[in-house]
Amino acid sequence: MEQFLFNQLAFVRGQTLKLMEGVTEELADRIPEGFRNNIRWNLGHIYVVCERFAFKQLNLPQQLPNGFSEQFENGSSPLNWPASFQVPTLPELETLLKEQQERIRTALGHRLQDKIVPPYTTSAGMVLETPEQFLSFNLYHEGMHLSVIKLYKVILSRN
Repeated sequence: MEQFLFNQLAFVRGQTLKLMEGVTEELADRIPEGFRNNIRWNLGHIYVVCERFAFKQLNLPQQLPNGFSEQFENGSSPLNWPASFQVPTLPELETLLKEQQERIRTALGHRLQDKIVPPYTTSAGMVLETPEQFLSFNLYHEGMHLSVIKLYKVILSRN
């Protein structure tokens, strides 16, 4: 199962990276009418949540550039980013997203069944107790944001 899980994570992340192709810095910052976030925020959010799911719950060090946890966490929006926040470029986000996968495999490959105490309950009500469960749930989370990015690209290409 663990090899399959890592293959799934790599596949989904590959889809996310593929979706970045053709996205310009300008397009990444546009917020479609009626929404609060943009493509750049969704990419940063995917990174931050995966970082939390993979490392924070096991008390392992997270690799979060300055301001990432505040500016890309649930409920945040580029509409509220402080002027002091150094917004990451698309190449910077791409590098972070690419390198994250290998760090996860290295750190968690032998710890997928470790128990997390206390268990974590997601905002959707799912209870997660092991790194394997967190990473499996991350597939759903990243897929959901992948779909949002696809939608944003379609909406923004019409304007």
